[in-house]
Amino acid sequence: MSEKMLVTQALDERDLLVKKIADKIEKASFVDTIKPNEEKVYAKRVGKEEFAKEAEAAYQQIIDLIDRFQKIDAAIVASNAKTEITTSYGTFTVAGAISLRSRLRGMGAYEGEADFEGKLQDKLRYEYGERVRFCEAKNSQLQSTAEDMRLSILGKDSKTKDEKPLGVVDAYVKENTTELVDPLDVRKKLEALEEKRNTLLTELDTQIKVSNATTFIEV
Repeated sequence: MSEKMLVTQALDERDLLVKKIADKIEKASFVDTIKPNEEKVYAKRVGKEEFAKEAEAAYQQIIDLIDRFQKIDAAIVASNAKTEITTSYGTFTVAGAISLRSRLRGMGAYEGEADFEGKLQDKLRYEYGERVRFCEAKNSQLQSTAEDMRLSILGKDSKTKDEKPLGVVDAYVKENTTELVDPLDVRKKLEALEEKRNTLLTELDTQIKVSNATTFIEV
């Protein structure tokens, strides 16, 4: 006879079964030794027949618990594959939502290697910072060179400043100024990516919890 339960209940029981099965296996004893002139097995210190019954009972309990775990797990997987949730960035099955959430958090089979959005953000942030610093350094050098050129043209007497041709220096600065080439407007892209990640993760967390608390499965 099938049993109906919420996914949240199934998840809790599945977690409990993992610990329970491991504990049962750890504490069980399936093989022991005995001598013909002794009545009790060596390690467990119980009669041979009693030991046999305990071993068989423990084994069967473990097999039954494993079967229970498998049924619950299969029911959860089946439910997650067909139940849908909706976010501001689209509709996903619960299974797809869980997979996406894990990927964005650098978890799962690929760990951080599959967090493509995170890697893209890191690349954009790093390259933008590097190019901005490069521009600043080059333009600082340019200003220093330009100042040397002005001093060379004007000499140290500032009174002759307006009487000497400085247009060549201004033209030199204009032609040699290093400018940032930023067709994507990287800072806006970074803001948009960060906002999407935070919003999506929050919505996925919320919607998965709501779905689990309202969806029934049969075991």
